[in-house]
Amino acid sequence: MILPFPYGLAAALGIFIVFPLLLRKRAMSRMGGYGDSGGGGGFFGSGSGGSTKVKYVCLVCNNKHGGGACPRCGSKMQRADF
Repeated sequence: MILPFPYGLAAALGIFIVFPLLLRKRAMSRMGGYGDSGGGGGFFGSGSGGSTKVKYVCLVCNNKHGGGACPRCGSKMQRADF
C-alpha cells in the first residue's frame, strides 16, 4: 500500500516521531517514571536531588575523599565509590 506524496510524507513523519515517544513512555513506565509515584526514574536513578553523596577513591593511594585532587597524595586519578 503506497500513499500519494503528501499523505505518505505525513504518515512517515508521524511514524518516525510518534513511535519513539511511545517506546520511551513504555520504558519509563517500566522503570517507575512518568508520574507513577512522582519519581523521575531514569538512567541515573530517581532524581531525588542529591540524597546520595558520591565519594571518590584515589587510584594511587586508595584514599576515600570528597572529590577533586586527593588530599593525601595530590593525584587526580580517581574512581567513584557509592
